[in-house]
Amino acid sequence: MSHSFQVTEPGFKPKSFDANAFFIDFALQTVISLLSHRHLVYQGQYMEDARNKTELPPGFFLQGFSEFPHLQPFLFVILLVVHLATLSGNLIILVSVVSVATRPPMLLFLCQLSAIELCYTLVVVPRSLVDLARAQARGSPISFLGCAVQMQMFVALGGAECFLLAAMAYDRYVAICHPLRYPVLMTPGLCGRLALSCCLGGLVVSIFLTVAIFQMPFCGSHLLIHFFCDVTALLHLACTHSYVEELPFLGACIVLLLVPSFLILMSYGAIVGALRRLHSSGGRKKAASTCASHLAVTLLHYGCASFMYARPKTSYAPKRDRTLALVYTNVTPLLYPLIYSFRNREVTMAIQRVLRLKGDGHSLVTG
Repeated sequence: MSHSFQVTEPGFKPKSFDANAFFIDFALQTVISLLSHRHLVYQGQYMEDARNKTELPPGFFLQGFSEFPHLQPFLFVILLVVHLATLSGNLIILVSVVSVATRPPMLLFLCQLSAIELCYTLVVVPRSLVDLARAQARGSPISFLGCAVQMQMFVALGGAECFLLAAMAYDRYVAICHPLRYPVLMTPGLCGRLALSCCLGGLVVSIFLTVAIFQMPFCGSHLLIHFFCDVTALLHLACTHSYVEELPFLGACIVLLLVPSFLILMSYGAIVGALRRLHSSGGRKKAASTCASHLAVTLLHYGCASFMYARPKTSYAPKRDRTLALVYTNVTPLLYPLIYSFRNREVTMAIQRVLRLKGDGHSLVTG
C-alpha cells in the first residue's frame, strides 16, 4: 500500500512525496555504495597480494667471523693460501689427465672429481675471502636470490660428488672382480653416461631441496651464523616447530648419502670377497692398492657429510657447525689431489709427463 504526503514549502507549489519510492531508491543507493567500496577493498587487496608475490623477501646477513675482528686478517691469509693450493692441485690433475692420449675410466672420473672440487671451492671460498677482507662488524649482506643460488650450487656439486664416488666404486669393482671384461664393460660411452647422470642427479636434488627450504618462513633478523648459505644454517633460522618441514631435507640426505653409500658398500663387499679368493699375496696387495685412494677420499667425504647433515635440527649448533664447515670446504678439497697424487700410479705418471714436457719446452726456449 503506497502512502503519499503533501509537502508544502513557502513559495513553492505543493508536491506529492512517495515514501515507498524514497526508501527503495535509498536502499539501492546504499547497496551500490557498499558494493563499490567492497570492490575497491578487494582491488586493493589483490594489488597488495600481487606486489607481495612479485617482490622477493628480504635477504640475509652472513655473520662469518665478524665477532673475531682481530682474527680475521689471520684467517684471510690462511684461507687464501689453502685456496690457491687447492686450485693449483686440482688444475694440475685436470691438465695432466687431459694431456694423456689414452685415458682409462678411472682417470676420466678423477678428472670430473677435480672439476667438481674446483667449482665447489669457487662457490664458497672467494666470497668468504672478500667478507674477511671487508671486516664488516654486523656481517655481510646477501640477497634472498643470491643465497638460494649459492645453496643450490653447493648442494648440486656435493651431490654430484656423492654419485661420482659411487660410480668410481663400481669402476673398481669391475676392474678387480671382472678384469678380463673390464674394457668391454667400462666403455667410454658408459663412463660418459655415468658422469652425466651424476651431475644431473645432483642438480635435480639440489633444485628440489632449495625450493623446499626457501618456501619456509625465516625468523628474527635473518642473521646466518655462517660464512655461506649452508643448509643447516638456513634450517636453524627457519620458523618451524615440527619434523614435517624437515622431510625434504631428510629425503635429500637419503638420496645423496644413503643410496650411494649402500652402492659403495656393495661394491667393496664384492671386492673384499674377490681379494680373499686370490692365492697370491702380492696380487692381493696390488689389487687393494688400486682402491686405497678412492677409499680414503670416500671415507673423508661421506664422514664429513654424514656428520654435518645426517642429524635432526635439534642437534644443530651454529658456531660449531660453522667451524666444521671451514674444514670441509677448505681442507678436504686440498687433501683430495694430494691423496690421488701420492697413491695413484697413473695420476703420478701423468703429472710427471706434464712436468717433463714443460721442462723440455722451457729448455728449448732458453737454449
